[in-house]
Amino acid sequence: MQALEKVKSFFLYLWKKKIYRYSILSVVFLYLVVQYNFLWLVGNMPSVSELKDPDLPVASEIYAADGQLIGKFFRENRSSVDMKSINPVFYKGLVATEDVRFYDHTGIDWKANGAIFWYMIKGDKRGGSTITQQLAKNLFKIRKVNKGLLSYIPGVKTGNAKLKEWMTAKRLEENYSKDEILLLYMNTVDFGSNAFGINTAARTYFNKTPKQLSIDECAILIGLLKATTTYSPVLHPEKSLERRNVVLSLMKKHKVISDNEFKKAVEKPIALNFHIENSEDCKVPYVRSAVAREISEWCSENGYDIYSDGLKIYTTIDMRMQQHAEEAVNEHMKSLQHKFDAQWANQNPWTDSKKQEIPGFLENAIKQTDAYRGLKKMWGENEDTIMHFLRQPHPCVIYTHDGYKKENISSMDSLAHYKKMLRCGFFTIDPNSGFIKTWVGGWNYKITKFDHIVQSKRQPGSTFKPFVYATAFEQGNGPCDTRVDKYIRHEYDEDGEHHVWTPHNANRVFSYDTLTLRQGMATSINSIAVQLTLECGPKNVAETAKNCGISSPLATVPSIGLGSNDVSLLELTSSYAPFINGGYRVKPVLVTHIVNQKGEEIARFTQNKERAISEETAWLMSYMLRGTVEENGGTSQALFQYPIFGRNQMGGKTGTSNNYSDGWYVGVTSELIGGTWVGAEDRCIHFKTSSTGEGMRTALPVFGLFMSKVYADKKCALKPTMFPKEPFPIDKAHNCRVYVPRKDTVVAVVDSLQIDVNTIDSIPVPAD
Repeated sequence: MQALEKVKSFFLYLWKKKIYRYSILSVVFLYLVVQYNFLWLVGNMPSVSELKDPDLPVASEIYAADGQLIGKFFRENRSSVDMKSINPVFYKGLVATEDVRFYDHTGIDWKANGAIFWYMIKGDKRGGSTITQQLAKNLFKIRKVNKGLLSYIPGVKTGNAKLKEWMTAKRLEENYSKDEILLLYMNTVDFGSNAFGINTAARTYFNKTPKQLSIDECAILIGLLKATTTYSPVLHPEKSLERRNVVLSLMKKHKVISDNEFKKAVEKPIALNFHIENSEDCKVPYVRSAVAREISEWCSENGYDIYSDGLKIYTTIDMRMQQHAEEAVNEHMKSLQHKFDAQWANQNPWTDSKKQEIPGFLENAIKQTDAYRGLKKMWGENEDTIMHFLRQPHPCVIYTHDGYKKENISSMDSLAHYKKMLRCGFFTIDPNSGFIKTWVGGWNYKITKFDHIVQSKRQPGSTFKPFVYATAFEQGNGPCDTRVDKYIRHEYDEDGEHHVWTPHNANRVFSYDTLTLRQGMATSINSIAVQLTLECGPKNVAETAKNCGISSPLATVPSIGLGSNDVSLLELTSSYAPFINGGYRVKPVLVTHIVNQKGEEIARFTQNKERAISEETAWLMSYMLRGTVEENGGTSQALFQYPIFGRNQMGGKTGTSNNYSDGWYVGVTSELIGGTWVGAEDRCIHFKTSSTGEGMRTALPVFGLFMSKVYADKKCALKPTMFPKEPFPIDKAHNCRVYVPRKDTVVAVVDSLQIDVNTIDSIPVPAD
């Protein structure tokens, strides 16, 4: 009683002396100091707008044309879900475990904070943070940013941070309902293993949605929140099991689960389906990279961060067709690699123009690798020592077209292996809309991220010839006009020097036959393309190519028509679109629109068609491209080995660089254009002969395999079609040759005439 009287007397003394006034003023002053960061003492507090719309780093998602999720961009892997998408056991168990009085307090649990001191006396370290306080800490990184000057004083830092967390928690409670706070917490909390939020955590640890989680799985994830490393079911399964059972006990105690559910759950072993989702883990990684490049400028101009703003990016990719495209590339490249390796046998394929092995090729190439750079830091200019270690065998895993293999080889041998591996790029585009349907930038993104569709530029060879013929048609020529396949000697001056150019055909033979232009392009006769280039003018050929969509610089030299300028597969293939769509240049479209986290469309990318060539020339060029299938000896007749013909039409153009280092094929139907490039990483690595290295043998098969898979798939939207008939009466003669290439159930379509014929055992395929 005496102690109570003393306390009472002390407060009466304070009351009489009006010290309470100063206490209240002190509290008010402290509040203002913290709230408004007086003299930068405590650091900034979250603003009202930040509280109402917190800036969370949320993963952006990429979707295929059918709405299928195909990839993500993120630094912190987080994606939000609503309350209906979460098993109620999880969030009820979360409250029972982390903050049992969550629905009773207003952001700060004073009872729990008071109990901290009692537990400290007992030697039991416990926290008193509520879910709202933890949310404040997670959302605004109060302890990591905006610390203020007082935070550098020992002992003040923790108190300052705690006070700011309390104040932020109170303001969160004022702006959100309890369920909103709980949902926001579940969508932001760190579950370890780069899994932020319940949606990502469920997928990372169990490959499930939050709704599909079982009771014991809910308990494992709730248990992780106490310490993500200590109670990790991956790193410390025994401790995770103990913690899970503690959580289950609390769930039973607070009536979240029944006694029977507790008994069943506590007896279960931990069963994971664990996979840490890397931002580059993607169904279509080359597409993901292409999307990043496609919208980088838009993001920069509009202030969006693709890695943290939670954008939903919708693409034109058809996943059924994409799967067939990847399969076609893998199947063909596996077969082609075996042929390439057999041709070179025990020789190294890096050779010069005289067919001699390039000395020091690997030694120079390895200096661009991380292995060399690491040893360089260690050994400096001691090249002999560096090369010694690079030649020492060691266990490693290498990739081949047959899959991964464990080998005991040196870094030098590993480099040689990858240098010898052929590369491939393949993509398809709708010539009318410009929508990109498939995108295969290479054969393995983990091994090489270099995208051969857009990042590589090589000589297209004869695939450039259609721009020559289109130019000739624009200047009044027609498919039935003729030229003689003959030797040509052309003299010209360039940069003050006199040049004599004597181009040859691929087979180095001039027949001196008189051929129609359709026959000339169908059989890819160089001499005829050269004559037309010189007649039309290289500058005009370049202008036609630019109008159709070629964006790379083009040297206006006489050899332009034979594909002497470097171009990318993307621009070359899409530049065929005017030949199919009536003469309009189309910009390739990969992303159709972007939606923000609120579901609002913030960007839509539309197609602006521009007239490239006349409608008449466009139709005649589609007729010319069909000629590579229909004319005798057409370079696309290798397509007949694939089950892709019936009551439909298609065409295309092959191309090969001079030393067989690049094989090209652009195939066309009325609704799709497909472009393929095949070659090695270095131009000095190539096939030896035309019989193995021409585009019809290296690149065309990818298109053939792809089309056969697509046409066989009844669920694919793409079906066999005919080319459109003449849009209007065309005066230029074009029904100049009727050729039936084979004779079984294939229908050879010549103009509007359909003829059923029988099989020919072998089809003569000339050099490209």
